[in-house]
Amino acid sequence: MNKPLFFFLLLLGYALASIAQSQTQAARSTVLHAARLLDIESGRILRPGEVLVQGERIVEVSSRVAHPAGAETIDLGDSTLLPGLIDAHIHLFLHPGAEDLQTVEESVPQRTILAVLAARADLMAGFTAERDMGTEGAGSADTAVRNAIDQGLIPGPRLRVSGNAIDILGGHEDANHFNPAQHVLSNATYANNAAELVTAIREQLKEGADFIKVYETGLDTIRDGRFSTIYQYSEGELKAAVEEAARAGKRVAVHATGEPGALYAARAGVASIDHANQLSDETMRLMREKQIFAVPTFTIFEYFSEHNDSPEQRAHDRQMLDLHIPEFRRQLAAGVPMAVGSDVGPFPHGTQAHEFELMVKYGMTPLAALQADLLNGAKLLGWQGQIGDLKPGYLADIIAVPGDPLQDISMLQKVTFVMKDGVVYRK
Repeated sequence: MNKPLFFFLLLLGYALASIAQSQTQAARSTVLHAARLLDIESGRILRPGEVLVQGERIVEVSSRVAHPAGAETIDLGDSTLLPGLIDAHIHLFLHPGAEDLQTVEESVPQRTILAVLAARADLMAGFTAERDMGTEGAGSADTAVRNAIDQGLIPGPRLRVSGNAIDILGGHEDANHFNPAQHVLSNATYANNAAELVTAIREQLKEGADFIKVYETGLDTIRDGRFSTIYQYSEGELKAAVEEAARAGKRVAVHATGEPGALYAARAGVASIDHANQLSDETMRLMREKQIFAVPTFTIFEYFSEHNDSPEQRAHDRQMLDLHIPEFRRQLAAGVPMAVGSDVGPFPHGTQAHEFELMVKYGMTPLAALQADLLNGAKLLGWQGQIGDLKPGYLADIIAVPGDPLQDISMLQKVTFVMKDGVVYRK
């Protein structure tokens, strides 16, 4: 072959490849159009709003974006575009019903199948990122669910998973109400001192955990209107857990409803204090200073106060909620950073946007609740700069709701459109 012909064919090949690439990009380009678009950082509403998506990323956001040749335009009408929601406290491996019996009567394979269905339900409800706070006895099965979602094998939110979570002998998640002679297993991994915490953390990281979940308080009691809860790990033990997780580039989240366990956790430097029913002034100061997130989980307390089996337990859960509300307002006034987590699982997956309504009802503005969810949630899950906002370069996790959620936060329960990684899952 002569040289001129060779170079001609080479240039032709490059040209054809370039044309094919541009056609592929155009084919993968999508323009979303809606009456409104929420700028989550400023709280400003664009009217109308458009987002140009190419592949898995957002390319442009404005009232009128470029419309590449061949791009698909999806007109969502009188709705508001906003980032995909984040739930920072979920349990994919739980469902409504007797929580302690699920882990005894249902096999791990059965629970994993139900977890897959739960992940899909959450995604279809607009939750495109979640933090799974323990499989409650299913070990590291959440790693398999996360990986299957990441590989595109099943639909679901992007996940941060913790595996089985960690607890003490006789602690919050132990099988305390069963016949001891039956040796019913705990719903969490035992660790009774700093050395055992380190061992349990190493085991969970080996099995694929993205972060470590530690139960720090429980049993919770209310006597004469006064709340108290037993701490499970000392400050030194929690510090050992935080340091071991940090060695591997991971963080620790704690279940902590009150003092002194919450203070020990704040001093140790955890990433979040979940539930946070009652916090001391010093704990709140440290959380503000260290930017440790509180995750209130109002929905689970409301649900249990209405659906628990016994009248006595329903009354207890109602008291827990009633005590939490003024404490939440104190935390807001003290500048404690908030994230949004519902504790969904014991109540039906896909219904957890109710948490936004409760956070607004008890003291936040709709914008503040959305910023806590999207901006703070992205930080807490370690995806800051990737999700939680509609900006060029961010992952295309986008939802649409009817009306204006800044005027009516309940619109978040009526999601009409879901896109994750540039793929439309609901329209």
